[in-house]
Amino acid sequence: MAFPVGKLPLDILQRLLAAHTAGGDRVVVGPRVGEDCAVIDMGASFLLAKTDPITFVAPEIGRYAVQINANDIATMGGIPRWFLATVLLPEGKTDEALAEEIFAEIAAACRETGIALCGGHTEITAGLSRPIVVGQMLGEVERDRLVTSDGARPGDDLILTKGVPIEAVSILARERGAAIEARFGAEFLSRCRDYVRRPGLSVVPDARIAVETGGVHAMHDPTEGGAASGLVELGLASNVGLVVWKEEIPVTPEGKQVCDLFGIDPLASIASGALLVACNSASTDRILSALGSRGIPAARIGRVLPKGDGLWIEEAGKRAPLAPPDRDEIARLFAP
Repeated sequence: MAFPVGKLPLDILQRLLAAHTAGGDRVVVGPRVGEDCAVIDMGASFLLAKTDPITFVAPEIGRYAVQINANDIATMGGIPRWFLATVLLPEGKTDEALAEEIFAEIAAACRETGIALCGGHTEITAGLSRPIVVGQMLGEVERDRLVTSDGARPGDDLILTKGVPIEAVSILARERGAAIEARFGAEFLSRCRDYVRRPGLSVVPDARIAVETGGVHAMHDPTEGGAASGLVELGLASNVGLVVWKEEIPVTPEGKQVCDLFGIDPLASIASGALLVACNSASTDRILSALGSRGIPAARIGRVLPKGDGLWIEEAGKRAPLAPPDRDEIARLFAP
């Protein structure tokens, strides 16, 4: 049976990675479920390497590509430095204006984050109905500042910044804008389209503030599959259990209304713009305060349990198993 649009099932991905990948002697962190970047030993520091495609959205695709890839560098405690882009343009629909638009978006997003656009590949590709940008981001981190998603420890608190599902709202505002405007009006639609900037897709500041405050054991960027997938991936990577309090997970006001409109679950919708942090419980209040003082809302949404205690989501005092969705709600909406 063919798989639906979206990520491969986690068990199959785990098997494929175990069977077909092998690290060299300088690979500190290689491919595994829940890890955001490869880490390569460069001597004085670590090189962080990441690749991620943008496939759900066409407007501002260049900005999405830079910010989504930069986020994964930041979740490892690093600084994004160099960006390469593979730009695949649709046959029969590409002209100079489209190419210029995408390149300008990539360049602007790189300038804003202090990243060098240093290479890539561009082509017009047969069979595409819309542009696809595959980003490759390289970054650096000092050896003693590396953070991985496998470092969560029983007793840690779980923090989520900003709220969910920021990226889903921004995508739907671009791809289903007419329906949103008809229901909520033009000003509401404008706010949703601006989600790419406010609250913003970037978690680079969130991660930097958390790491500098101290007590961070693990971070993860919940993307496709939303907060639910991100939490499960964090638990699997760290080989721990989790309990998450559903009422404490911040859902943005526009996010709730848009998800209700389309009948989708905000916790299972693509969630770039939020950052998951597992930290020493003694550091939680300081991290929340530091983020808040920089205008970044955040909330304590759960705690880390021993592995044998399982993965749970709790609502109104009742626990249910926490599991990733079969596919992201955006993928379900676009490709039923």
